[in-house]
Amino acid sequence: MLLTAFFLLLLTDGASSQGNCSYQAVLKHLNLTKNNELFYMTRPVNNHTTSTEVNLDVLLYAILEMVKKDQKFVPYVWITMWWHSDYIGWDPDDFCGIQSVSVPTELMWKPDLTIEEMIERDKAPPSPYLTITHRGNVEFTNDQVLVSTCRMQVYKFPFDTQICNLSFKSIIHSVREMSLKYYYNSSKVTEESREVMRTQYEWLFISMEVSDNIINNYGFDQNVVVYTIKMERRSALYVINFLLPVLFFLCLDLASFLISDSGGEKLSFKVTVLLAVTVLQLILNEILPSSSNKIPLIALYCIGTFALMMLSLLETILVMYLMEKDSASQDNSKDQSLFEDKEVKAKFHSYLRDFAKLIHSACHSNGSPGKTASELQPVDIKGGSIQMTEETLYSEQLSDETLKTLILLLNSMKAKEKPGYWIRMTKRINKVFFIFYVTTASMFLLYMTFKWNSEQH
Repeated sequence: MLLTAFFLLLLTDGASSQGNCSYQAVLKHLNLTKNNELFYMTRPVNNHTTSTEVNLDVLLYAILEMVKKDQKFVPYVWITMWWHSDYIGWDPDDFCGIQSVSVPTELMWKPDLTIEEMIERDKAPPSPYLTITHRGNVEFTNDQVLVSTCRMQVYKFPFDTQICNLSFKSIIHSVREMSLKYYYNSSKVTEESREVMRTQYEWLFISMEVSDNIINNYGFDQNVVVYTIKMERRSALYVINFLLPVLFFLCLDLASFLISDSGGEKLSFKVTVLLAVTVLQLILNEILPSSSNKIPLIALYCIGTFALMMLSLLETILVMYLMEKDSASQDNSKDQSLFEDKEVKAKFHSYLRDFAKLIHSACHSNGSPGKTASELQPVDIKGGSIQMTEETLYSEQLSDETLKTLILLLNSMKAKEKPGYWIRMTKRINKVFFIFYVTTASMFLLYMTFKWNSEQH
């Protein structure tokens, strides 16, 4: 009889223990059903004066985008928060060692956390489950693509470092009702984020600092946990595609001083280079945000380069104007001054007399005394072909020598011509402006390098 009762007791305990090994048994034990409004209507505390402590942990998985024009920061983060519920708890030994259960999120109360900088809700649905433990802790993990605002400091673009904040706080609960705490410190959060980082776009993740403080919002105090993300721009692409081309155009403008000022090639070359820099400035205007406390250094770099090229173009226009003015005055006085020079006049008359003597001697040495000038025509026709006589060849030789002599005379006269006053002045202007241009451009580039390398406050 006793043995039968003992076996019945064993079978009953085995059946009950086997029935308690399911998650549904735990939920039934907790009376956690959709009809029970106890869990999701209010904060899970036995006394309303007790504050619900919510622990928060945020990991940065990716930097998806930084929109400079709109000053938007788009990170991909994993947010984990957990808190304690006074209405949850069981003995794992009573349920085959079950220590945690996953339940739908709509069954439990959740902290109403929001991010102050967020300007657009994540379109992806939140995680549908949260986890409860036998000790009464509730844990909720969710991944989000945050579209947040970030006031970007573009003064040192493209060598800038940006700092963006993600501020977590409750919407309606004060610090007496809900206290928000961060779980990992700054060094731990930075280390964990570096390990899980998937992509960084054009940025280099530096650090992630976390802090908490209390702010007064609409008459009551609230806890705020701020995650500060610090990142540095990868500037190599901007240096290659923007800064170096502008520097190359500046070098081309400097090399244009080797082009002669007499033609219009130098002027057209400088105008072309100036227009190329203008196109790059239009591209820069599409990149940088319209609102900024300071003028970015890259804008000063473009403006300074444009100003140097414009001064160079104005100097070329001035030089060409002075040369044209001097050339016009020389053309007007050339014929008059040519024969006013006594030395030139004497040489010209001397060459004319020599030319006359050569003609006269040629005629008397090759012609007969009784022949006239018409009879000395150097044409004889033999067998239908025209043959030149010695007189014709000799006269051609005289004319060639005389032509060479006159050319030498004119070249010597041209060599003795002194350049005009304005032409001499343009040479001085070119020399002085070249020294000024090289000095100013070098100092300007050194200044820009110093400002870009200086520490950012």
